[in-house]
Amino acid sequence: MPPTIRSVVVAGATTTDLIVGGMTCAACVNRVEKRLSRLDGVSATVNLATGKARISHPPAVTTQDLVAAVERAGYTAELPPPPAAVPVKSPTAESPADGARQERERLVITALLCAPVLVLSMVPALQFRNWQWLCLVLAAPVVVWSAWPFHLRAARGLRHSTATMDTLVSLGVLASFAWSLYALFLGGAGDPDMRMPFTLLPSAGEGVAHVYLEAAVGVPLFVLAGRHLEARARRGTGTALRSLAGLAVKEVTVREDGRERLVPVEDLRPGTEFLVRPGERVATDGVVASGNSALDLSLVTGESDPVEVGPGQEVVGGAVNAGGLLLVRATAVGADTRLSRITRMVTDAQTGKARAQRLADRVAGVFVPVVLALAVTVLGFWLGAGVDPQAAVTASVAILVVACPCALGLATPTALLAATGRGAQLGVLVSGPQALEALRHVDTILLDKTGTLTTGHMSVVQVTNVTGGMGREAVLRLAGAVETGSEHPLGRAVASYAQRALPERPLPEVTGFLATPGSGVEGVVEGRRVEVLTPGEGLPPSLARALAEAEASAHTPVLVRVDGRAEELIALGDVLRPGSYRAVDRLRRLGVTPVLATGDRDSTARVVAAELGITEVHARCTPEDKAALVTRLKEEGHRVAVIGDGVNDAAALARADLGIAMGSGTDVAIGAADVTLVRGDIEAVADAVRLARRTLATIRLNLVWAFGYNVVTVPLAAVGWLNPMVAAAAMSASSLLVVANSLRLRTWQPTPTRPVTSAGKASRR
Repeated sequence: MPPTIRSVVVAGATTTDLIVGGMTCAACVNRVEKRLSRLDGVSATVNLATGKARISHPPAVTTQDLVAAVERAGYTAELPPPPAAVPVKSPTAESPADGARQERERLVITALLCAPVLVLSMVPALQFRNWQWLCLVLAAPVVVWSAWPFHLRAARGLRHSTATMDTLVSLGVLASFAWSLYALFLGGAGDPDMRMPFTLLPSAGEGVAHVYLEAAVGVPLFVLAGRHLEARARRGTGTALRSLAGLAVKEVTVREDGRERLVPVEDLRPGTEFLVRPGERVATDGVVASGNSALDLSLVTGESDPVEVGPGQEVVGGAVNAGGLLLVRATAVGADTRLSRITRMVTDAQTGKARAQRLADRVAGVFVPVVLALAVTVLGFWLGAGVDPQAAVTASVAILVVACPCALGLATPTALLAATGRGAQLGVLVSGPQALEALRHVDTILLDKTGTLTTGHMSVVQVTNVTGGMGREAVLRLAGAVETGSEHPLGRAVASYAQRALPERPLPEVTGFLATPGSGVEGVVEGRRVEVLTPGEGLPPSLARALAEAEASAHTPVLVRVDGRAEELIALGDVLRPGSYRAVDRLRRLGVTPVLATGDRDSTARVVAAELGITEVHARCTPEDKAALVTRLKEEGHRVAVIGDGVNDAAALARADLGIAMGSGTDVAIGAADVTLVRGDIEAVADAVRLARRTLATIRLNLVWAFGYNVVTVPLAAVGWLNPMVAAAAMSASSLLVVANSLRLRTWQPTPTRPVTSAGKASRR
């Protein structure tokens, strides 16, 4: 029985993933997709680099139907194990490590057998009496055993009336070996004293047929070596995804009834309390029940600085506890955790295809049959023209070997693997290639204010004291004490600020606390009547000036009176996020126009826009207004992206060409978005745009090389200017070049942040 998997059902359709085995080129991908699409209501996307097929199908089409369709195409298919499952090895099952080891052993043995054949064939001075017969003995196991996977897949394809890269390789090897047998037994090349010069260009042998044993062994050797290196490189592109999977904790210490015990992480349920000791990873998302520590989130969100946490604060599964002992109450487990969502988004992103790759796959679907027809045509043409038969056969074999669509199939998947993995490391999650393409072309970006450009939390911005009064610290201490009894956001902000500003002494107790809605709070602290309320008229000059400045800056002022005397004015506001100015500035430099759309009042919106240099402002926007604004901008011909973090942004996020959600936002916003900023760092938006542009440029370069390689080499082979062995090396090199070009994205770095020199901006760090 294959392992079970949870399929995703959306709007009457089911999405199922399959692992497809036996694919070697873009023609294989095209074949599998076509075979699956023949089922009623089924659409499929197959990824060569990951070996996965994502299939959308009606509930009436079962998994067994899908597996059978893939097998009818000549390939194997199986369901991947559930993410949380522990794989159980059956006696007959072959692990990926076993398969890689067998391929490596096949390559090593092939190289040992091929080395003497290649050396003797390419260095005439070393050719001794009957050397060609020794080469035949060494070449036979290479042609039969080493190239057996190619022959097997070619035969399987023939049985299903399809041709792939393996068909080309198998025919090339067999044709070279068959011609060599003819030359040795019937063409005079079996003479014990025969000597054969080696040239990179094929040539006739003055009445003696040449042997092409070096091509017969060189083709499988170079193709096997190329695939081995490709597999290693492609595994490298998935490093980020594997590192995310490696963050999962296997066992966790839970505390129940005052006792501790070790349990599998799968046994955790929401509400279960578990311990996180120094150096351990947090097992799952939760809230700190007791203890204080610093958490290293670098592998989860890309945040480089440790984050201090204490009772009541949320923690993320996979974070490393760098300090004290924490008792955490689980809030989400399994597939509902933040780490699982990140991993799922990265996996989904690597399954899709860019428009350019879809074109490449369509081309590859007809490419192999065209190459076979071309090889037969070239053979017939040269034979009809009276050319030496071995030259005609050589040209035909070279076409079969050189015209491999491997590079076409790898051009986009390897780049997407590397880019999405690198984006995840930097805290940018991209939902798929369509999102990358949209990022590349965005020219207008709609920015929410609260929670996006600003922190979304009220904070103390400025404290002004009356001249000759009690002093800043004394009044702030009294105000903070009174506000500890308040549930209002302004009151909590004042109390929190007082605690941070005066850490050496705890805030005193308050008695006679009274909160008056719409006015403020009051109470008795250390024998003094303390009031924190909305300021009125008749303020001292210093406080009156501070009040005017606060109102001009769209901040909220509160007045502190002690025993009836005005002592202090505290201005509060939703302050800008660190890096908001730099983010907006970098977007402008990338040619993207920022637009501010917020539900806040006009004066506040314009102050924030002025600080960030945004000229187009839309205030008091309802969710419907934001969605309508997106529609209008799109009708004007703009490519629009929306950044938001709340439920009120979900409609605009879904309607935009590209939706970008803050990772600290609501699940509704994240679900409607195409890109998620895990760290909640708006500066990552510019990094995402630049990464998208670099990725698509890499994909275009890969495809140009993949197409251009065949455009150049196939004609060379057709006119007899390409030796089959050289053709095999060139074919393998083309795939390796595409993979190596994609791997450069793994080391891509965002632009280092520079100190902002504009007046008043450097202080926002």
